[in-house]
Amino acid sequence: MAIKYVPYPPTVLHGQAVLSNFERTRKQLYYKGDTDVEGRISRGMPLYEVKRKEIHGEPSDNLVIRGECVSACAYLRQNNISVDLVYIDPPFASGADYAKKVYLRRNPNVHGAIKKAEAMLDNADMQFLESKMYGDIWDKERYLNWMYENLMAIKSVMSPTASIYDFHIGHYVKILMDEVFGEGCFRNEIVWAYRIQGISKGAWPKKHDTIFYYTLNPEEAVFNPEKETIIYEKPFIDTECTSPDMSRISDKERDKIFDSIKNNRPLKDSLKKMLFNTYSTEVYVRDVWDCDSTRPLISGSSEYVNYKTQKPEGLLARIINASSNKGMVVADFFGGSGVAAAVASKLGRKFIHVDVSNNSVQTARDRLVKDGVSFVSLDVLDGVSLYRNPVQTDEIIPTLIEGLVRDSSLGAVWTGVINDSKFGRIPVYIPKLQNGAESRVLSVAFLQKLLYEEVSRLAGSSVKKIIIYFIDRDSPDVIDECVKQHNNTLIEIEFRDLKELLDKMTAEDEAQLEVSETGDGLMTKWTVGVVSFFSDRVRRKIEEYNQKALCNPKKTYPTIALSDEGLESIEWLSLDSTTAELDAEWHSDAEVKIENDNYISINGVKTKNMWDGTISSHQRPLRIKIRNICGDESVFPITYE
Repeated sequence: MAIKYVPYPPTVLHGQAVLSNFERTRKQLYYKGDTDVEGRISRGMPLYEVKRKEIHGEPSDNLVIRGECVSACAYLRQNNISVDLVYIDPPFASGADYAKKVYLRRNPNVHGAIKKAEAMLDNADMQFLESKMYGDIWDKERYLNWMYENLMAIKSVMSPTASIYDFHIGHYVKILMDEVFGEGCFRNEIVWAYRIQGISKGAWPKKHDTIFYYTLNPEEAVFNPEKETIIYEKPFIDTECTSPDMSRISDKERDKIFDSIKNNRPLKDSLKKMLFNTYSTEVYVRDVWDCDSTRPLISGSSEYVNYKTQKPEGLLARIINASSNKGMVVADFFGGSGVAAAVASKLGRKFIHVDVSNNSVQTARDRLVKDGVSFVSLDVLDGVSLYRNPVQTDEIIPTLIEGLVRDSSLGAVWTGVINDSKFGRIPVYIPKLQNGAESRVLSVAFLQKLLYEEVSRLAGSSVKKIIIYFIDRDSPDVIDECVKQHNNTLIEIEFRDLKELLDKMTAEDEAQLEVSETGDGLMTKWTVGVVSFFSDRVRRKIEEYNQKALCNPKKTYPTIALSDEGLESIEWLSLDSTTAELDAEWHSDAEVKIENDNYISINGVKTKNMWDGTISSHQRPLRIKIRNICGDESVFPITYE
């Protein structure tokens, strides 16, 4: 449950922000449900307990936060932390589910045993061994409410000189940003265009994205304009061959040039140099960033970290250099692959990386370790033990409720029904974690709406009872009073805490370890070998894939079987020599990452070695953390005889 609610500044009138340049008397954008967000805005940002998960490197102000945008902003505001530049690339309401491919690693104990399975994992038809990172499935009304609340939260932690750059779905969110930041704070609509292969039927190929650039106070905002060199050519002679400037060209060369021009044939390079003078000049970069293979804003293969929607470092470098100075704080509240944090660090800025997905936090963390960056990793304890991320949690919850079956006849609000001998069909409501703060808290306002719009509709049916699951809620006394006042039916309402279900939903990973010590006392090395590893998550993923292989009549898939040791399901290991307490913040004194190509990185440095099933440290390790290929991390104690 939230510790408290942190108010949104400035004060809100009719669900819309009071702008810095004038007060809006009516909304600019009307849509179904556009007032639903008012109650949450009025209540404030939920502030949860925040746990320090890891300290990497020297003490640092750099933060990597696992949590939603709104709750992360509540933490920052409560601790008087402001940001000087915001870059966000949130979900686009595109109707897509983004997934991370899960790769089995080679079993270090059986040479080449997993090579065949490795090849299968590259099969585009094989979907069950993919781990969904986050969902991008919204209706536009809910998406706009969600974005409005996020923008209000972000504005509350921006410094007076701050700017925000926002990838978005265009005109809808442009109007929201006008209302949140003020029309006078809009600076540019930047077009980021790229020349990559592609076709489009019935329309021009879509090869650009739009970035909105706003400043909190236009007169005070940091802006360092960038210049670029433009090269152009001026001909010595015109296409009619009448120019008198032919002193540099012999008669023979002139005849060749004239003949090529008149007959529309391409000129040789040697003749081109004679025909044209080359000039260059410096101009300010405009708001159309046209990229091709010769320009710096296209991501190279060396940058790719196997993360959907990843943006190139060159793009972020342009934004960060333009709208911040060294030592300032750059924040990305939908951090994804961690590109903003990585580039900010390289350019001498501090950073705050926020994302609700564990996969994002792990990807950004590994990227920063590779760059040798110091940071503190935090976890927002928002009352949910996430299965992997909100998407996967939403998918798995209905399968954990005994007797729950789908029933679309009740409407989209109800997840399904439980058939009970006493009460008959019991409709069940489960909040969607993908909706973020919108559904995290069972508020009186939402409960009233549920009672009037949904429960009352069921009153004429045979329904005698409903079950409402919640993650967090207003005071139980307030909720009970709301039911007494607004439930005008005879339907019984049972409330259930979803956290109790989620906390039991996954078996912990298991590992058998052995420790050896070598050296002469002056340079001792401890080596921890993983004898065996078992992950219930990975097992179920493989079972799902094998089931698909057996049930698909059109295609034949070979089944996958893990070895007895199970080491091919390990992605990353780390040793901590600082503390033995399992739940304490982590200090990585040594780490090994088994990459997708099965070569290992040691302490962030890529090698050409295969993993041998061990990890070593010159400091006596007290505990080990192991991450399986689905992204779950478990901590195990290291014992000595």
